[in-house]
Order: sequence, then C-alpha cells, then structure tokens
Amino acid sequence: MTQTPRIIRTQVGIIGGGPAGLMLSHLLAQAGIENIVVEKRDHETIRNTHRAGILEAQAVAMLTDSGVNGRVLTEGDEHAGIDLRFNGESHPLDFRDLVDATVTLYAQNEVFIDLAAARKRDGGDVRYEAEVTEILGIETDTPKFRFTDAAGTLFEVHADVIVGADGSRSFTRRQMPAAQRNDFKVEYPFAWFGILTQAPKSSPELIYANSPHGFALISQRSETVQRMYFQCDPNENVDDWSEDRIWSELQRRVDGPDGFQLATGPIFDKTVLGFRSFVREPLSHGRLFLAGDAGHTVPPTGAKGLNLAFADVKVLFEAIDSFYTTGSDRLLAGYSDLALKRVWKAQNFSYWMTSMLHTPVGADPFMTRRALGELETVTSSRFGQQYLAESYTGWPHA
Repeated sequence: MTQTPRIIRTQVGIIGGGPAGLMLSHLLAQAGIENIVVEKRDHETIRNTHRAGILEAQAVAMLTDSGVNGRVLTEGDEHAGIDLRFNGESHPLDFRDLVDATVTLYAQNEVFIDLAAARKRDGGDVRYEAEVTEILGIETDTPKFRFTDAAGTLFEVHADVIVGADGSRSFTRRQMPAAQRNDFKVEYPFAWFGILTQAPKSSPELIYANSPHGFALISQRSETVQRMYFQCDPNENVDDWSEDRIWSELQRRVDGPDGFQLATGPIFDKTVLGFRSFVREPLSHGRLFLAGDAGHTVPPTGAKGLNLAFADVKVLFEAIDSFYTTGSDRLLAGYSDLALKRVWKAQNFSYWMTSMLHTPVGADPFMTRRALGELETVTSSRFGQQYLAESYTGWPHA
C-alpha cells in the first residue's frame, strides 16, 4: 500500500546536517527565515567521526559572531604558521609576520557538536536518521523533496529553495539534469595513512614534510592527543601496520641532520584517507543549490575543505536573505559564479601544495628534483612565503 506523505511547508529545505547544512540553518534562523534540515546519519555517528579541521579566521568568526558557541576560542588551538620540511631541514613560515593572519586547529566533529547544540538550543528543526528519496520540481517556484524518517514515516517538504549540503556522495547533486552540468575531477595515485595518538606535541606548529620516502604531516589535536599522516598507497590496509612500523615510517620521513624526533605514544585510531579533486559546475539549477562537499572536494593538503563549505554558506545565505528581503533573485542567480571563483582558487592552491610536497608514484627523478626546487624557491623568497601564507589562511569572503 502506497503511503501518503505528510506535508511540511517551510521557506528553505536543507538536505544534509553536517557543518555546512547546520551553519546555513543557523544563519537563516538568525535572520527569521524558516528552514528544516534533513540528515541521513544519526547524531552520534557524525559526532564520533573524527576528521581534522583547520579553520581560517573567517570560519572562526562565523562560529563566534553569529552566536553559535565560543568553544572554538577556548578549545581550539590557534596557529601562527607552519614548517615546510625538506632535505631534512625545517623552514618556518610566520603567518602573522607575512600576512597578519592565523588559523585554528579545531576538529570538524567539534564544529558539528557546536552547531548541532546551537540548533537544538534555538529550537531548530533538524531531522536525523531521515533519508531523502526524491526531489521534485526544482525548476519551479515550489520545489519539493520527500524523506523517510527512522520510524518509516514518509514526509514531503514544500519549500521556496532547496539546498544540497549532503557531502561528497551527494544524492542531491545527482538530481541536476545531466545535459546541464559539468564535472571536473582529478584522481590522485596516493592517499594518506592517518593516526590519532596519545602523545605530547612534537612541534609547536604543523610540519609539512617532503622526503624521498613520501610526504608526512605532523599535526596536533590537543596537548595530549596528536594527529599525523603519511603518504601511502590508496589500497593500503591499516591492519597490516603495527604501532612500531607506523612510528618508524613517520620518523624516517622527518629525519634530518638536526636530529628532530617525534614524540610517540599509543595509537588509538588508524585510517586511510583517499584523495581527489572535484568540482560541479554550475552549483545550482533552478531552485536547487549545492554547498560544500556536495559541490566540490579538495585534497586535504591545503586545509580548504571545511573553509570552502563555510564560504559557500556565507554567499548562499546572503543570496537567500536578499531574496526574502527584496523579492529579487539576482543574488541567487549569481551564487554559483561567485562561489566558484573561490572554489577554483582553492583547487589550485590544494593541487599545488599536494604536487609540491608529495613524492611522485614511481619516484620520477626529474619531478622529485623539480618539487625540491619549488620548495627552495618558496622558502627563500618573502613573496613566495606570502603567497603560500595568504592562500593557507584564506582570502576574504565574497
């Protein structure tokens, strides 16, 4: 027997309840714009999915200035630079001196916790364990989507605008007509082997290391928990790696004449993180708009993923707010073009950082030496350092 859907009427329907979807929902609610968020996963799954997060100052400001929570200021770890390490030597870049900016280490699941709590505090309508099964009428003024909740009840959301913020495996993205979209993508021949370890910090700043054995990133999480990565084959099995083998591999990638040694400890999480670059053009069709990973993904080398999502959200929020304030859809029509300008800048920076720091598969001698020459050029020039620092800490939001 076919179930008759229960109708929900709202102004903006948001598919995806990760940081991008929840931040947009929060900003819309602050402006008095009704919205509903529908998320396939349950709250605890998202809360316990450990993902690194390096937030630009503008992303931190979005959390604090909008009244989400100030926890990012007390629990986040502000950083004023990074170390580029190659040929066994570290080359510090001081972001404050170069571009008067900083970044803050604050894990993505912590961002989710803050945003989810803010939506609950403010009475937001967020439905977890709710799977969207159909999107209708995106070329009309009253687009709709259907979802089934955890109890099996079917709902149909009637909105003015639908936003897809449902991540890199986006269902929403697939609803755009094939003839009116272009996908641009690059698959990388390597991945990152990531760990979380109970250990003190090995360095006050993040270390991005180019070595003959492959790339390594020595990052932090807190005073007692650290996150580290090393370049690996995408098909690597984490179960094949003992703690001793992991520490030995990480150490040989940062070894140098200065005798630098990693601070080690018990490893309690291991994962392999695949790499790809992807952009959907356009980011909108009719009354359907994509934000964050639903519209684009970047390799993590440039620390741009969550920051791009928040930049999308800011542009899209201002467009939706203008739509209801003025009655004009001019900014909505311009959303994709404006957001994509920043997306392609971030794609370029992320690709550049990735190619400069990783060891080519097959260890082509020319490409290996060329990357070292590029690192030498960047670190020996204040202008080169400023370009990297400006891109890493983020361009102004549109």
